[in-house]
Amino acid sequence: MFRILNLVEETMKTRNLALGLLAGTLFGASIASTAMADAVLKFGHDTKADPYDNPAHACAAVFANIVEADTNGSIKVEIFPTAQLGTATEHVQLVRDGVIQATLSSTGPLASYYPRIDVLNLPFAFDSNAATYEVFDGPFGEALASDIEDTLGDVVVLGFPDTGGFFAVTNSRRKIEKLADFENVRIRTMTLPSHQTIVQALGAEAYPLPWGEVYSALQTKVIDGQMNPIPIIAFSNFSEVQQYLTLTNHLFSPYTFILNKSFWDGLEPGQQRILGYAATSCIAASRGLSRIIEASDRGLAGLKKEMEVTAFTADERAAMKAATQPAFEAHVEANLDQKAGELLSLMKERLERANGTH
Repeated sequence: MFRILNLVEETMKTRNLALGLLAGTLFGASIASTAMADAVLKFGHDTKADPYDNPAHACAAVFANIVEADTNGSIKVEIFPTAQLGTATEHVQLVRDGVIQATLSSTGPLASYYPRIDVLNLPFAFDSNAATYEVFDGPFGEALASDIEDTLGDVVVLGFPDTGGFFAVTNSRRKIEKLADFENVRIRTMTLPSHQTIVQALGAEAYPLPWGEVYSALQTKVIDGQMNPIPIIAFSNFSEVQQYLTLTNHLFSPYTFILNKSFWDGLEPGQQRILGYAATSCIAASRGLSRIIEASDRGLAGLKKEMEVTAFTADERAAMKAATQPAFEAHVEANLDQKAGELLSLMKERLERANGTH
């Protein structure tokens, strides 16, 4: 399935297309608006309904616009943002059950159904955004998508949109510039054992917590900090309750764009083709918007006005990589299966090539 889509082979071109795609979504006149829908595709996600605010809705809005326009309205896309239909984990189950037809799942929610997704959490793996595109749009992404489809049996994978880019760490306790600065800092993680393993390997204290409780826990000092991409830190207003921001770039964790298999199988080949290139454009929009937010006053430039921002030297990054990668790989070996190990090996092979190229 993933190979049919031929997703985003030219990274720079897709990044340059992102603004145009977003503008077309908001302002383009759609011939689909007057047509009668033969099929309804319900698309749930858990972020705000603003394509200029977050990568998830940028992706969903672009996808919906292209599908409705290019099918002349025979497929209508209904987007349900801001967790209207449940949590991110529940969205995955709703897609599998056919109650909704599509969602974007981050690694945490998907891990409940597909534990091997945890291999994506290899810390300090990518040297650049361009390297992430090459890995997820190439043979590793194809192998991962195929394994998700084979394991779950009731979904197809349309690709791996951007959640916002590399993870950074915020905290209210101290500036973090070196490995020793993580000591005893209580950092919120997803409810993923690998995230907890990574944080503990850095010398910090891992504190798993549902997303909806993070802001209040930071505000009341139940936790000292959290880790997320810059756009998520910005639109969650964490600068109101956090003083320090460290550009760790220690994780890159994309969404997995899943579609109900029965819905997909019921489409005509031409309709499948349209959904395929709509997904490609959706991914381009998520990546482009992520990079734009990072570079704008709504991202890092804005956060610098409100928080003390630091980054690691090459030597400190190497020290953190040496501290965390062996702990992560031991976690995978102890807690996941042989197939997960094979996927991790393929990912590392493609990483070496991508990091060396970009």
